[in-house]
Amino acid sequence: MPYRHAPFYVGVVLLTVLVGFWASYWSPAGAIPVAFHVHAITSITWLLLLIVQQVAIQRRHNAMHKQLGLASFVLFPLLMAGFMMIVDVSAQRYAAPQSPFDLHNTPSFGIGTFMAMAGYMTMFYLALKHRRNVKLHAGYMLATPVILFESPFSRVLGEHLPWLNVIGSEGPQEVLDTILVSDLIATAFALSLYFMHRKHGRPWLLAACFTGGQGLVMWFAPSVPQLGTLFGAYAAVPLPVTVSLGLAFGALAGWQGWKAGSPASRGKVPAAA
Repeated sequence: MPYRHAPFYVGVVLLTVLVGFWASYWSPAGAIPVAFHVHAITSITWLLLLIVQQVAIQRRHNAMHKQLGLASFVLFPLLMAGFMMIVDVSAQRYAAPQSPFDLHNTPSFGIGTFMAMAGYMTMFYLALKHRRNVKLHAGYMLATPVILFESPFSRVLGEHLPWLNVIGSEGPQEVLDTILVSDLIATAFALSLYFMHRKHGRPWLLAACFTGGQGLVMWFAPSVPQLGTLFGAYAAVPLPVTVSLGLAFGALAGWQGWKAGSPASRGKVPAAA
């Protein structure tokens, strides 16, 4: 089976989530927004799903792998809904800022989250479309943690590895430095896998495009005031509407991917004359 060491690498991302969000999510005794709980539960469950799926298929537990695959049709829309709830938290902080940090960075956070969602939905769609090609299917599914990596590792970098911030901006922009550096690390990792698996490396090249693009767009976003204006308008959209859209788009990605990978969608081979 391809990517035999994948459970280890996904486990590293899971550990990074635990360390990166320790100060802001796991250890605080005060109230935590519901959005953070939903996002944490769905993201961690997604990582655990990938680990168990990979172990199951490596040990020839095909039935378990299939059942977990069906479960992903339920989990994935919830994952997208959790992302939308996080965007709403950022939007509300921009609409009612409590510090210059909120004004400067929350539009970048929102845009970055939308780009991550686009990456997740693209990978999930393509994983289902190519589910009969084991290497492509596994690659697209396992590329999703690469997109997730930036969020927790940027916090690890800022709190424990500040020397890795080779950009050296000051003030609120420093946080965007850590995000860009983290995305570039993820991009380098994805590109290394692409060059190691050129024949079936499309998932990793695509992941590199998403992570590299996300880091650059988020870093430069504060230089485009119009993005802040749009984000302020987004803050007025009711949360039930945005969450419903997240659920709908997540479900649509799964459904369209499944249809695209069906024999009928690939077309019939014409009969010989």
